[in-house]
Amino acid sequence: MKLCALSVDLDEIPCYHAIHGLPMPTDGSAHAVYARAVPRYLDVLRELGVPCTFFVIGRDMAHGVARDGARALFEAGHELANHTQNHRYEFSRLDRDAIRAEVQGGIEAVTAVQGFAPTGFRAPGYTVNDRVFDALSELGVFYDSSVFPCPLYWSAKATKIGLISLAGRRSHSIVDAPTVLAAPADPYIAGRPYWREAAHDGGMIELPIGVTRIARLPYIGTTVMAAGPSRVGLLTAQIAGRPLVNLELHGIDLLDADDGLDALRPHQLDVRVPVAQKLDTLRAVVGDLKARGYEFVTMHEAAQAFARERRG
Repeated sequence: MKLCALSVDLDEIPCYHAIHGLPMPTDGSAHAVYARAVPRYLDVLRELGVPCTFFVIGRDMAHGVARDGARALFEAGHELANHTQNHRYEFSRLDRDAIRAEVQGGIEAVTAVQGFAPTGFRAPGYTVNDRVFDALSELGVFYDSSVFPCPLYWSAKATKIGLISLAGRRSHSIVDAPTVLAAPADPYIAGRPYWREAAHDGGMIELPIGVTRIARLPYIGTTVMAAGPSRVGLLTAQIAGRPLVNLELHGIDLLDADDGLDALRPHQLDVRVPVAQKLDTLRAVVGDLKARGYEFVTMHEAAQAFARERRG
């Protein structure tokens, strides 16, 4: 199996204000992801001829610009998946009923847009546990893509939350249990605990967030866009060889400060990178992976391929 699955978490700008402990935006920037980034994703994905999976927050579908944007993605042939109803960063710490309600709300919101239930799920902040996996199984979710076994990301996130606290603000983000760092980095059937591979084929299919083969460096939108088009090939070379390159992006990865994000500029370094450069970086990544023989598929198709491989 030599597959690449691009995915985009459509976290709107208030999510980033919550991470950094900033006041919520009250202007048009609150919907910049759907109003500006989504059209850019549609254009560049059409140009590159690759499919993508977009993880949708259910509550956003109450806004016309978001609902129309999600429908445009679906009509263009991309996959819509579930990113919970309210993107609560403490999602994995909720009780069983609240976790289930968040998953179910996201399912219903996506279903209302495309006419059928999504098959995939990603947790806010990548944080999951066995209660989350139990709820996903009970609700018939086919695959999850939340496990991020990346020591550098884990430590950087913990440090960032601490620095925000020292600055007198409160981040809504939380740090996952360190046991996630022991999880497989390639697709697996989640056992119990969720970060161990099951000995049978009856569990949830997990498609871990991309990390490089040796040092488990993060291969996500933040690091890819920071590398830029001239250096991203060095990072891609370190993940090439995995059976699935799971490149997880965010809506903000195709936005910059000129999209009305001045309030985030001092806190969110990636908004300082011009959109034109980000687009060139994405083109470079896709071109490199295609040259290495990777086939681009949706997350659902990747999970199906892995399930078939396990069945032999």
